[in-house]
Amino acid sequence: MFDSSRSPWRRPRVIALTLLLLLLTGIAIAEWRGWPFLASPLQNLLSGQLERRVQFIDDAPGTFTVRFIGGVRLHSARLDIASAPWSTAPHLLDGRDVSLRLRYIDLWHAWRGQPLRIESLQAGTLDAHLERLADGRASWQFAADSSPDEATEWPRFGEFRIHDGLLRFSDLRHDVTVEARISVTGEQADSVMNVGLTGAYRDQPVKITLRASGTRPESAAAAQTTAVALTASGSVGRATLDFAGSASGVQDFGQLSGRFKLAGPSLAAIGDPIGVTLPGTPPFRASGTLDKSGGDWQVGVEEARVGSSQLQGDFRYGTSTGRPLLSGRLGGARLVLADLGPALGGARPARRDGKVLPGGAFDLAALRAMDADIAIDVAEVDLGTPLLGALQPLRAQLRLAAGVLSISGLDARTAEGWLKGDVELDGRGDLALWSADLRWGDVRLEQWLRQARTDAPPYVAGRLGGRATVTGQGRSTAEILASLKGRVQVQLREGRMSHLVVEAAGLDLAEALGLLVSGDTTLPLDCAVADIQAEAGVLRPQVMVLDTEDSTVSVSGSLSLAAETLDLTAIALPKDFSPLTLRSPLRVQGSFADPQVSLEKAPIGMKVAGAALLALLNPLAALLPLVDTGSSDEADRLAAGCAALARRGAAKAAPTK
Repeated sequence: MFDSSRSPWRRPRVIALTLLLLLLTGIAIAEWRGWPFLASPLQNLLSGQLERRVQFIDDAPGTFTVRFIGGVRLHSARLDIASAPWSTAPHLLDGRDVSLRLRYIDLWHAWRGQPLRIESLQAGTLDAHLERLADGRASWQFAADSSPDEATEWPRFGEFRIHDGLLRFSDLRHDVTVEARISVTGEQADSVMNVGLTGAYRDQPVKITLRASGTRPESAAAAQTTAVALTASGSVGRATLDFAGSASGVQDFGQLSGRFKLAGPSLAAIGDPIGVTLPGTPPFRASGTLDKSGGDWQVGVEEARVGSSQLQGDFRYGTSTGRPLLSGRLGGARLVLADLGPALGGARPARRDGKVLPGGAFDLAALRAMDADIAIDVAEVDLGTPLLGALQPLRAQLRLAAGVLSISGLDARTAEGWLKGDVELDGRGDLALWSADLRWGDVRLEQWLRQARTDAPPYVAGRLGGRATVTGQGRSTAEILASLKGRVQVQLREGRMSHLVVEAAGLDLAEALGLLVSGDTTLPLDCAVADIQAEAGVLRPQVMVLDTEDSTVSVSGSLSLAAETLDLTAIALPKDFSPLTLRSPLRVQGSFADPQVSLEKAPIGMKVAGAALLALLNPLAALLPLVDTGSSDEADRLAAGCAALARRGAAKAAPTK
């Protein structure tokens, strides 16, 4: 039987249920129609949040829809986001036929501070202008309290498809101005992205074509593991690049792996765009593997040809320490020093009238731009001159730290001998400070010096040893040498010298003519030492003596690296009797570019004049001034001093090799 006392309670429930059904029906209808009346409120909400004018422009009824069941799905015939107040760009973004899909879980993560993930973005056309000023203000930073130095957190995309996209990107802070034409076609994992990019980076022209396939994994889980096939080719500045491999995504290339080919007119053509200090060189080409993880790059150079050099190596470049660091290993079959240019660190050759020393200014700012730690192990190092033999092999550690370039632990072999030492170039100031401490020993001169003699013994032979401790400063190689200060000591053991050279140096005509007829021989060098002092770029021999059983030759004078001039005198003191000699000091004068070799005329003139006067008495008497009895007092004194210096040098020589 009907209980009337309960009817007042049933009526509100019926009403509530009816209202709920009406509400659900209304939501269903609105969801079906796409909530068209929310266009204006949503515009106002987004404009307030982004502090930019946001417009959904309806070209016809039903061209704006938004749905909320299962996620946010928005479609608009046109979406326009205004540019920043300080920008001169017509807009930040202008899209036609735009569809956007967001998951609620992604919105929740974004609200908690994680980068926003957009499940799907599709557009018929998209025109975007992204700008960053030198003070750090960026058009894509919307929050009023955001700092210009905050790192950019770009959205992540699941599905991304644009029929015709144009992106203009200008970053004054990093000196980038590029324009990219973008199209993404295909369905899900079979999609293909094509990008044509042109513009400039660090004042270097950029032209790159990029193709990525499989850019839209079918699920968010697959997006974390699916690699994107990637190919790229183009040029940056004077360097050309070809790459084929894979990437974790096409938005930031956080993970990148593949093979590359590089070519250009100089290694500096690579360093200029990416800010890595590399020397000016002849044309180069290289190939190998590349792996990128975050901000760290690993490069395996399987083959690199720079001029005549053949190199290979493994390198790592990263900024995790806050300062760019290039580390790794440089090896190869052959390195020609001339291929590296006049100096490491970007010095360029400069022609100077009448000068031969390199005058190109060092790029000291480039030395301070990054650090480096490279192990060098090269099978053969060509010193860049046909007169000297190669170093086989050469090992050293190259370090660049805060503008100080050093080559330490230098260990090389050549002509059965060795070379060790350290070299440093301090580029922290306006003037580069250069220092070198080099030691060498047991170098066979007849093998190291390439002496063009086929049917005669070498001009000089023996085992060469010595040490150079020098410093200098300047903005170029020429300036450093012009300020050179220090000491160079050289000695020759088991030495032998051309008999013809010794006699010619002393103008012993009789013996020289005899040697020309019978053939040259070698004279043992009882002693050969040189002790040269450098001050303000002027080198002066304190002692330079060659002692043989036939003669003792001493050299004096100076050699100016500042003026690039020579003024040296060689005097040969005989130990034997010679019937026909015009002994006179030999002079080497002039410039490095045009040296002049001559004899002092006064001693020769006196002998010739004496011979002419005696010829008036008796023709045979004319030969008397040309007879040299070979008084050896001065020669013996020099020889004794030479032997003492040689013993001292031998005692100081490092026995370690």
